[in-house]
Amino acid sequence: MIICDLHTHSTASDGKFSPKEVVKKAYDRGVKYLSLTDHDTLSGIAEAKEEAEKLGLNFIPGIELSTTYKGETIHILGYFRGDDYKNPELNNYLEDIKKKRIERAHEIVRRLKKFNDIEIDVNEVLKNGKDTIARPHIAKAIIDAGYNYSKEYIFDNFIGDHCPAYIPANKLDSEDGIKLLRKYNAVVVLAHPVLLKKLDIMDVLHLDFDGIEGIYSLNTPEATENFLKIVDKKGLITSCGSDSHGHEDDDAKHGILGSQSMEEHRVEKFLNKLNSNA
Repeated sequence: MIICDLHTHSTASDGKFSPKEVVKKAYDRGVKYLSLTDHDTLSGIAEAKEEAEKLGLNFIPGIELSTTYKGETIHILGYFRGDDYKNPELNNYLEDIKKKRIERAHEIVRRLKKFNDIEIDVNEVLKNGKDTIARPHIAKAIIDAGYNYSKEYIFDNFIGDHCPAYIPANKLDSEDGIKLLRKYNAVVVLAHPVLLKKLDIMDVLHLDFDGIEGIYSLNTPEATENFLKIVDKKGLITSCGSDSHGHEDDDAKHGILGSQSMEEHRVEKFLNKLNSNA
């Protein structure tokens, strides 16, 4: 078994550690192949790649795109071949997503005051996230402002889906997200299928995915077995990830960096796909 972590987050989106720190921790934990896959941004890749090269760690530039399909949030992992992630057109597109997320944060802050009498400074929210502003940053700002609520309570009662202060994120259609990643020469993988709520994995696999994240920190053994059977039957690749956000002591919603591994033949199949032009 080879330790791989092809799904990690840094301070460039909603992770606890800088891109450089993520790489260092992965190296110290024996990770052989690492990808930084921050939400809807590539801004941490250069720093992570530089550190990985210093340490001699195999690094794959990546991203996790937030998309929607048939009313379900679908996260898509993109793994870039070569330097295509540097493309200005792609990064301008991602910058536009960032601006829309900031506008959304402003509106959620306004609604929190209106509906819940919770007053926070939107600038404190924006300080919590570098290039991807999301609801966890708002929850942190509420706690930092002195409100005696847990993160879970804040989501359940104030900013979760269907709460008065909730504003839906402006998400790409899943098919468009796949096309976007393919345009810039990326391998496209369905992230954490175990977290699908409304749809079954077979409902989305007819989209143009190269593979699925069949090995994932929150899988049960039975789920992993089922996903790998699907991968083998359909001739897809599997990725392997923790979805680490760095909050290892208090955030059971994500895994521990470097905690996942996969068989050598599956790693080889993934790398062959990454190194091919098809």
